[in-house]
Amino acid sequence: MDNRCTPTSLALSSEPLTLRDLDQLGLERIKGIGPKTVTALESLEIRSVLDLLETYPRRYIDRTNMATIAELEEGVPSLLVVTVTSSKLIPTRGRGRGMVKVVVSDGRRSLPLTFFNQAWREKQLQPGLEVAVFGKADLYNGTLQMTNPVVDLVGNQTGRILPIYPQSEKSRITTKDLGTWIEDALNKCAPRGFADTVPADLVAKHQFIARGEAMRNIHVPDSAEAHAAARRRLAFDEVLRVQLMLVGRKAQWERDSAGFSHEISGHLIDGFMKALPFPLTGAQKRTIAEIYKDVSSATPMHRLLQGDVGSGKTLVAVATMLAAVQGGHQAAIMAPTEVLADQHAIGIRSLLASLKISDESNLFGDRQLRIELLTNKVTGEQRKSVLAGLADGSVDIAIGTHALIQDSVSFHSLGVVVVDEQHRFGVEQRSRLRDKAQESEAGLMPDVLVMTATPIPRTAAMTVYGDLDVSVLDELPPGRTPISTSWVNTPVDIETMWSNIRERLAAGEQAYVVCPLIEESEKLEVASAQETYDQLMEQDLRGFTVGLLHGRMSSADKESVMASFRSGATQVLVATTVIEVGVDVPNATSMVILDANRFGIAQLHQLRGRVGRGKLASQCYLVTQSGEPSPRIEALVASTDGFVLAEEDLKLRGEGTIMSVNQKGQSDLTLASLQRDLELIQWARDAATEIIAADPTLSSLPLLRDELDLVFSDRDEEFLFKS
Repeated sequence: MDNRCTPTSLALSSEPLTLRDLDQLGLERIKGIGPKTVTALESLEIRSVLDLLETYPRRYIDRTNMATIAELEEGVPSLLVVTVTSSKLIPTRGRGRGMVKVVVSDGRRSLPLTFFNQAWREKQLQPGLEVAVFGKADLYNGTLQMTNPVVDLVGNQTGRILPIYPQSEKSRITTKDLGTWIEDALNKCAPRGFADTVPADLVAKHQFIARGEAMRNIHVPDSAEAHAAARRRLAFDEVLRVQLMLVGRKAQWERDSAGFSHEISGHLIDGFMKALPFPLTGAQKRTIAEIYKDVSSATPMHRLLQGDVGSGKTLVAVATMLAAVQGGHQAAIMAPTEVLADQHAIGIRSLLASLKISDESNLFGDRQLRIELLTNKVTGEQRKSVLAGLADGSVDIAIGTHALIQDSVSFHSLGVVVVDEQHRFGVEQRSRLRDKAQESEAGLMPDVLVMTATPIPRTAAMTVYGDLDVSVLDELPPGRTPISTSWVNTPVDIETMWSNIRERLAAGEQAYVVCPLIEESEKLEVASAQETYDQLMEQDLRGFTVGLLHGRMSSADKESVMASFRSGATQVLVATTVIEVGVDVPNATSMVILDANRFGIAQLHQLRGRVGRGKLASQCYLVTQSGEPSPRIEALVASTDGFVLAEEDLKLRGEGTIMSVNQKGQSDLTLASLQRDLELIQWARDAATEIIAADPTLSSLPLLRDELDLVFSDRDEEFLFKS
C-alpha cells in the first residue's frame, strides 16, 4: 500500500496529518522560504515540513527569569537578552580576520562584547537588534566584558518562554528565522491537526498530552510546565518507535529461525561443575540458569552478558559452550585481540583439562576435549589441522580472533557462538560468525552469547541492546581484594609511587605501566611506550626486568612477551592499551596509567581491572600532568563499581548515537535522554512487548507501522538487528 500523499490530496483532505504527510510537504509552503533559503536549509538536513517541525529548540529563555548585566559574576556562564547599541570592526592582519567590538544594553547597563576572527559579526550585529548572548564575563581593565560569546538573534519574538534554535553561521540561518518558519508551519497544520499514532489507552495510562498539543508546546510553550509535558510526550514517541522496531525484529527473528535444543544436563556439564576449585557466585548461578533455559529451547538464544571486570564471565561462557559440545556440536568464542584470544585459550584449557567426551571410535570409549586456537599467527600444517578439525567436527571448541570468520573457515555443526568484548567488533564481524553456523551441515541458527566487561547503564542496555535478553553479573568472586586507586600529579607523588612499586617488585609482585601512544608525538605531550620503557630501565625501575608490549609488534613477539610476564620472569610490563581486556596475571598488583586524562572512564576501569585478580592487595595510580583532576579521574578514585562508573560516564560523555546511519537525523533520540528518561524507556519497552505480542506486524496500527517505515531506514534496522 502506498501511503505517500500528493500535494493536491493533502490540500483536499481533512484527515489529521501524519508524519508521512509532513515529510511529503515541501518547505516552499512556508511563508518566507524561497529557493535560496530552501538550499540553505537543505545544508542543515532540513528538507521537509517534518524536518522543520522536528528541529527542536536547543534551549529556552524565560523572559521573567533572565539575568541582567548588573547581576553578572566574573567567570560564571550567563544568559542575557540585550539590544545592540554599537558595532565596530577593528581590522587585523589576515583575510577574514579582525576584531569586532560590540556594545549591548539591557536598558539599564551596557556590556562590551569582543569577537576575534569573526569580522562578519559587524554586519550581523547592527544597532537596534535584539539578541540572546551566552558566555562567561571576564574582567578587562577593571570592566566586565564577554569574549566570543554564543549569540542568537531573537528579534522581536514575543512570549514569556523564548525558544532558541540551533543556528548556522555558514548558512546565515538564525534562531529568529527558524522560530518564524516553525510558527507558520504550526499555524498551517492547525486546521487538520496531527494524527496521534500511539494507542489511546497508552496515552491515557501515562497521562500524556495529545501529540498536536505537544508539537506546539515544544516550540512555543507558555510555561515551563507546558514545555515539560510536551518534551515528555514526544520523547516517549521516540523511544516507543525504537522499542517497537527492536522488539518486532527480535520476535521476527525468533519466529523465522530454527535453532538447536541443547542438553543442559549430562556428564560433561556435571563434571565441569564438580571439578571447579571454587564455588560459583550467586550471580553466576542465576546467569547460567537463564542461559540454560534459552539454549534448551529450539528458539535461538540472543543474549547479552554484561559483568564488571573480574566478575567471572569466562566461566559462564565455558558453561554455555559445554551445552553445545555435550550434544555433539561445536562452540566458538571470538575475541578482539590475539592477546585476549591467547588468554582465553590458556584459561579455558585449564578449566576443562580434566574433562573427557564420549567417542565410540576411540579404544577407551572417550577422549579429551579438543580445544583449538585460531589466530593469524597459527600457520602452516598447524592451521591446516585446525581448519580440517573445524570442518569435520573433531574440534569441539574454537577460540580465535576475526580469523574465525575468514572464508577458509567452515564448521561441521556450530551450536553456540560467544563474542567477547562485542563492542570491539564491527557489526558485520559479529554477524558473520553467526552466519558461519548456518552454513554448516546442521544449517541451524546457533545460540549467541555476546559479552562485555564495560557495564552499560540500564537505559542504554534497553535501548541500544533492546533486541537482546540481558544477563548481569553484579557480584565478584570471593577472594578478590578491592583495588585502591589514587591520583598522582606532583614530582613528590610520582617519586613516592615508584618507590612503592619498587618495594612490591622486590617482594615478588609484578606491575603494569600503560602509555597512550607507541611512539613520541610532537603534537601530543603524552608518554610513549618506547620512551617510558627506556626511562624505567635506566632510572625508576633500574635492576628489575621490564618488558614492552604494543600493537605493532609481531604475533610471535607479543606471545613471547606475555608468556614471560605470565611466568613471572618479567616483573614489569610497559604496554599500550593492547592489555585493556582479558589479561589475567594474579601476581600483578600495581597498575600505573600515564597521561590518564587521555583515557575515557570505561577504558580506565578496564585497565585498572588487570590488577586485583588475586588475593594480594592491589594499587592503581592515575598519573596526569594537569594541576586539577578531571571529573573522570575523580570518578575512578571514588568508585570501583563499573555500573556506577557507567552512569557517570554517560553523564560526562553524552549519549552519542544509537543507530548506525541517520536517514534524516530522525533515527537518533533527539528529545529522549538515556540519562533522565529511564521511566519512559521502561514504559516504552513494556508497551512495545505487549503490542508486538498481540499484533506482530502492527496490522491493526497501520499509521504507527508507516511511521516506523518512515523513521527507520533499512540500514538502521539491519544495524540494530545485527547488534
